[in-house]
Amino acid sequence: MAESATIKETKQRYDKALNHLQEMLRGIRTGRASSTLVDNIRVDYYGTPTPISQLASVTIPEARQIVIKPFDATVLKEIAKAVGKSDLGATPQDDGKIVRITLPPLSGEQREKFAHKVKDLCEEGRVAMRNVRREMNKEVDAQLKQGDLTEDDHKKLQDEIQSSLKDWEKRVDEVYEKKVAEIME
Repeated sequence: MAESATIKETKQRYDKALNHLQEMLRGIRTGRASSTLVDNIRVDYYGTPTPISQLASVTIPEARQIVIKPFDATVLKEIAKAVGKSDLGATPQDDGKIVRITLPPLSGEQREKFAHKVKDLCEEGRVAMRNVRREMNKEVDAQLKQGDLTEDDHKKLQDEIQSSLKDWEKRVDEVYEKKVAEIME
């Protein structure tokens, strides 16, 4: 009972780290426009930093264009200002009703920079997973010390925690390869 609960919790925490990594990678620009590029941009809305998705509808009419139509027209200028300050690398155009962002094509240097950023984020994800492994191994050690586990069960749990880490690290590698391929296309 104790071992399956420990392994289940370990896998849930690995999954949480992977999901966080994927969420962070959504904000990195590839060659195509995506509404997720503006997800992390916060707009000052009556003194409160608010995500664009809560203030406006975001559409992708063309491969390299994002259109943001605010629900409240008074926030249009603030949205344009927030997008301009972001690291999108594009200048927003405000026509009084919508904010239009035309993404310039990525240069080879920009692609390399974004690919390097993806590599760094993936390494952070791996480190988070290794931290989970260390914490779970400490928990298993404590169970052994308290007499809740035998030596054999302790060793099996540690081996299972390690092997599941390897599986999740392979998933991080797959996410990395896919994202870099998107950036380089």
